[in-house]
Amino acid sequence: MEPTEDSPLLPGGAAASEAGRTTDPELLKHDLLYQRFKPTEKRVIVALISWAGFIPFLTSGSFIPSIPQIARDLDTTGPVISLAVSLSLATASLGGLTWACYSGGFGRRFVYLRSLPCMCIGSAGVAMSRTIPELMFWRVVQAFGASSGMSVGAGVIGDIYRLEERGTAMGIFFGATLVGPAVAPLMGGIATHYASWRHAQWALMVMGLMALIPVYLWLPETLNPEKLERVKRERLSIFSMNPFANLLVLRSPNILLLTLAGTAALITDFVMMVPLAYTIGKQYGITNEALIGAFFLPTGAGNFIGAPIAGRLSDWTVVKWRKARGGVWVPEDRLRACIWGSAVFVPLSVLLSGLTTTFVPGTPGIVLNLVWLFMNGIGVDLVLTPMSSYYVDIMHSRSAETFAASASFRALIIAFVTAGTLPLIDTVGVAWTDAIFSFVAWIGFGITMLVIWYGDRMRAWLDLGFTTTDRDN
Repeated sequence: MEPTEDSPLLPGGAAASEAGRTTDPELLKHDLLYQRFKPTEKRVIVALISWAGFIPFLTSGSFIPSIPQIARDLDTTGPVISLAVSLSLATASLGGLTWACYSGGFGRRFVYLRSLPCMCIGSAGVAMSRTIPELMFWRVVQAFGASSGMSVGAGVIGDIYRLEERGTAMGIFFGATLVGPAVAPLMGGIATHYASWRHAQWALMVMGLMALIPVYLWLPETLNPEKLERVKRERLSIFSMNPFANLLVLRSPNILLLTLAGTAALITDFVMMVPLAYTIGKQYGITNEALIGAFFLPTGAGNFIGAPIAGRLSDWTVVKWRKARGGVWVPEDRLRACIWGSAVFVPLSVLLSGLTTTFVPGTPGIVLNLVWLFMNGIGVDLVLTPMSSYYVDIMHSRSAETFAASASFRALIIAFVTAGTLPLIDTVGVAWTDAIFSFVAWIGFGITMLVIWYGDRMRAWLDLGFTTTDRDN
């Protein structure tokens, strides 16, 4: 039998091999997949993919505080320009599928060296846009290039880290990359207020090059070498691969339900942040784009703190429950690390933000909103980080593709939601809008619990080639 990423490992993985408890060449060969890189090299790889994921994520966040100025510059309205945010999210949905598909065949490095230049070109195009159609077109190019960061990065983590280490590594990766969308509004706001929104886009192009060069110089290929050999042997081309085929993993009740649960949590982040200039800014009389951008920092701090904690907590949960079960691994145990985030932090943060913005005036209202934004940043990571590691756990040989399918479906839903957020706020107000999405987040919590309780049965309904034992990880 030809060894693959799904070839089973003996309990104990590398430790067992090193101790001489197995001489099976297939098991040893699979085990060597995780020994290709030394611990120091793995840390360098995580740093590189985190940096490569951080820079593209600046493209979305830096745009938001610029919306009022762009609307004035192009002689249109804020809601029209905010459609560019929705359009970029929809594009990210397609882009994530495409890049993940190619990364699973041609390699992770192959994708980074093509997606990052695309982001740089798109940023330059946005900076030079003079009309709404031009702006929308180049935002699509920019978003398409930036969309590789999370899905391909998750695939890299699955390539180099074992089950018991994966959540921690994923948490570090998430924590670093998700700082991007949080600090980007401040950077974009400062550039917009003291220079112009166009300068912010030129700066993004330069920073994109600062990600591309280190990746080109130092990022090795992490994909299973046998997959790369298969592509060469079968002479596959990019045209022979169908990115949309990865969406078929959503046939699995486990993956689909968790995608919906993760979407319910992440939506609250966008509902709070995208209309900031028209909610908190309007309520408290803040028109300075740099100050509007500064309101995103608590979310970034929450991401930076929450993701590593969530990752380590999910690993700890896996080890704890496997021990309690007498050594039996149940993948859904990792999802127990989501409970506090999905039940408390996420829904309460958005609900309290809406109530505070509506009923608490002045400085106390501003301070409380900063607290709720920080709380939301932690909560969203407590939900998404364990879920992302779970995808890699149960679909190890197709980790990037599964992550991309989930993220793309999620981005598509959020694109429609963000397009309707400002009109909804204008119709029912901030408090009711946030209350609605708080309820949606609680529905997401309920869905997560269903997967925790019945996930093993749902996996049996439709087997997509799931990883069935911790030895396969």
